[in-house]
Amino acid sequence: MIPAPLPFETDIHSLETTLARMEADAGDAEELKRVRRELNALKKARYAALSPWETVLVSRHPNRPQTLDYIDSAFEEFVELHGDRAFGDDRAIRTGFARIDGIKVMLVGHHKGRTLAERQQCFYGCAHPEGYRKALAKMKLAAKYRLPVVCLIDTPGAYPGIGAEERGQSQLIATSILEMTVLPTPVVCVVIGEGGSGGALGIGVGDRVSMLQHAYYSVISPEGCAGILWKTANDETKPRAADALRLTSQYLKDYGVVDDVLPEPLGGAHRNPKEMSNTVRAYLARTLRELADVPVPQLLDQRYRKFRQLGPFAE
Repeated sequence: MIPAPLPFETDIHSLETTLARMEADAGDAEELKRVRRELNALKKARYAALSPWETVLVSRHPNRPQTLDYIDSAFEEFVELHGDRAFGDDRAIRTGFARIDGIKVMLVGHHKGRTLAERQQCFYGCAHPEGYRKALAKMKLAAKYRLPVVCLIDTPGAYPGIGAEERGQSQLIATSILEMTVLPTPVVCVVIGEGGSGGALGIGVGDRVSMLQHAYYSVISPEGCAGILWKTANDETKPRAADALRLTSQYLKDYGVVDDVLPEPLGGAHRNPKEMSNTVRAYLARTLRELADVPVPQLLDQRYRKFRQLGPFAE
């Protein structure tokens, strides 16, 4: 199935459609090879030179793998754990026991939803206070049983509604950040799509923080930034804001905000979810085995130093 084209993919989509038609008609083998080579070269060139705003569009692609997709393809024996024992069960954050490559873990991840009904149920991945309360309770449960924690981040930000604020949204995010810094078990965080604002940071403190190649991780969304700086978010100001925010994996790796960048399949994760899942699975298994040998006091000291050293500057 050919994914819906993004604004900068018109020529790519045209070639993909041509190739699909030729394959269905069992066209000339040599011509098929030529079109495939041309398509791959075009994808490689285009995705190697994405602007920050184009990267944001890729991270939001409707076919991009989400947390439940990785649960189905990269993890085994997932048993979901519900509720925060105080208010309700936020469907924007999913938690549960799972295995990855034989390693028992506690999985915590944002989920946006696929269908309109599911997206409305998940508030498009924007968690409420009960979501962060649920996530933190399950992380503490993992520490009790000496299980590592895996966090999959994919949210434009925490839910900004009045009810969420009345129930202590900012306090819960701050508490989650604080508690994760001293959680006595390995924590690995991966930004799989959008990493927006405090909504992402609420489950984003870990011994290893990585992101997919075409994901973004930022203090605010480009639209939010444009609205603050220029009082409007349009086709001119959104790309300007994305450029200024330095939110892509290349910048964040150079700045030391993320430890690793996971390469995406040619043309983005939405074009080959299975390959992306295998990459995430291999990375998590390797990283969890590395962290398993680190004593807890050393683990906590390294985690503290990691985040304290962010943001160096020269006068």
